[in-house]
Amino acid sequence: MTFLKHLILLLIVLFLTQCTPKTAIWLIDNNEIIDIRIHAAGSGTGPCEPTICISPKDQNVIVAGSVLNNVYVSKDGGATWSKDKLKSSFGVFGDPVIRFDNLGNAYYAHLSNPDGRAYSSPSFLDRIVVQKSSDNGKTWTDGSFPPGDTLTDHDKHWLAVDPIDNSILMSWTEFDAYGSKEPNDKSRILFSKSIDSGITWTPPTVISQEEGDCIDDDDTTEGCTPAVGVNGEYYLTWSYNDRIFFDRSLDKGKTWLENDIVVTSQPGGWTYDIPGMGRCNGMPIIDVDHSNGPHRGNIYINWSDQKNGEDDTDIWIICSKDGGDSWSEPLKVNNDIGKSHQFLTWMDVDPITGHIYTVFYDRRNFNDNRTDVYLAYSTDGGLSFTNIKINKKSFENKDIVFFGDYNDISAYNGSIRPIWTQQDNNILSVHTALIDFRKK
Repeated sequence: MTFLKHLILLLIVLFLTQCTPKTAIWLIDNNEIIDIRIHAAGSGTGPCEPTICISPKDQNVIVAGSVLNNVYVSKDGGATWSKDKLKSSFGVFGDPVIRFDNLGNAYYAHLSNPDGRAYSSPSFLDRIVVQKSSDNGKTWTDGSFPPGDTLTDHDKHWLAVDPIDNSILMSWTEFDAYGSKEPNDKSRILFSKSIDSGITWTPPTVISQEEGDCIDDDDTTEGCTPAVGVNGEYYLTWSYNDRIFFDRSLDKGKTWLENDIVVTSQPGGWTYDIPGMGRCNGMPIIDVDHSNGPHRGNIYINWSDQKNGEDDTDIWIICSKDGGDSWSEPLKVNNDIGKSHQFLTWMDVDPITGHIYTVFYDRRNFNDNRTDVYLAYSTDGGLSFTNIKINKKSFENKDIVFFGDYNDISAYNGSIRPIWTQQDNNILSVHTALIDFRKK
């Protein structure tokens, strides 16, 4: 072959090499994951039911919270934390939820206890309160709330922020009387939003067509979480009567579907038994891919149930690519072999990369109540998941103390910060992990 032919062949190879799409390999080095203890109990209730959010304006700024009124702030990406107590004239009584808007404002939603007499005052649980911080968690407003019936009980809320206009979405359960076994007392899913950074809220809209009981069990409409679509759609999901429901609004919450969509069954219901846990649930979490990647617009719902048996709790995910009209078959997220318990999952979709992250408790490594914490992630739109253990020290669940009903996780541009509760000798502590997801 002549020199000229060699040169032409080399140029062709170089051209094809540059033009052929390369598949990015993403890597989490398990050896580099650092388990950070944020707060350990001294006395009293908690800390548990932790929540966390990375600021989209500065990834080094993270705000977290836990039961009953703890607020934590990190300015170095989660390596170190300050701790304070949230105060409000409306009372702060747990179920913390923290989210940032794109302006850098943080919002902390929680249950109310205006009289300071939990379970004994008529005003207990009379509203969902949202407090705002414009200085990265240093100071907070006294709080605002949707107008509504203060004679009913309001519980199990969650927040989402519209990345297009910074509206704050909130969904929750209204009980005629929390815990009541009276057949005439009902529960329903409510929705409200704020378009002025949490100063005022729209009157609550009843979302669920079916009302449940008030017992706080499988036949209660509960566990509703909101999400926003890439074109400003509003999406909601919740559990009731062995099913997971979905509803949507295409006009910013003015109108909703005439009939809620049942997206999947939840065999055994949203409550189930886990040895060593006083109570446990598999309530669903919804999120949307806002990235500019190939799965932009996908809607994901993540939950847990015992469809494989009472001795084999699993984590599941489904996906819709058409705005919620149709859904994929449930895919098992945990990749263990055999029967074991995986429970209390939470999910976030990185709005920059589109990768899906779930955090959950896992007992695959033991035959007793010893527990680990796992992260599962997907880079292919939820078609497959990689599982990695992220806690430093395993722990044993004992129902002698209230362990909490949920955890949380925040992901932004490859920074992943899960948050969870551990139990060591009946002492609760809240942890995060420093996880960075990068191209190799």
